[in-house]
Amino acid sequence: MDLPVTIKTESLINPAANIRVHYPMVTGLNNPVTERMINTAIIEQLNRMLLDLGYHDQNLQEMVGFYEIKTNERRILSLLLIVYSYTGGAHGLTLSKSLSFNVDSGKQYALYELFKPNAPYVEKLSQIISKKINDWNIQLLEPFTQIRKDQDFYLADHSLVIFFQLYEITPYVAGFPYFPIPILNLTDIMSDTGPLPKLLPFT
Repeated sequence: MDLPVTIKTESLINPAANIRVHYPMVTGLNNPVTERMINTAIIEQLNRMLLDLGYHDQNLQEMVGFYEIKTNERRILSLLLIVYSYTGGAHGLTLSKSLSFNVDSGKQYALYELFKPNAPYVEKLSQIISKKINDWNIQLLEPFTQIRKDQDFYLADHSLVIFFQLYEITPYVAGFPYFPIPILNLTDIMSDTGPLPKLLPFT
């Protein structure tokens, strides 16, 4: 069945430390092993983010976390974990990390796995993003050349959305740069066994 999977919200709350982190857990899958694989990956990613943002830092003054479900259909789950922390200074720092899964197998997709073996996906995506940067007149910290092979991404609205962390290519004030790319524009290089064909419109 292609019904959305059930997501419940769990919370990590520590009022004394001003920590309020809400995160998703998958529940009710027919295969408990698959469910555990997905939830373990979510927890491991969240833990890395919390540590990177100073969860154990004695100067931590505030930490807030939440999530966004980007795709939950056709047996594909794609989500964002967002965590903000403030340890002093002019402003805090926010991290946004994505995870995309096949909910039947529990497989988590890396960016390269969306495409055919040896497909020039870095070059093609970089060319599309470079044009958007110019069209949208986005202020950069330095000239854009290309994405990383493991660039952050999520799947939403029949699109592959490539995004960058704060300070990765733009000043802090610009926030997170997001570049949606219609899956229909990637049919020549996408993997037949990956999630992209499942998310094509009209399929």
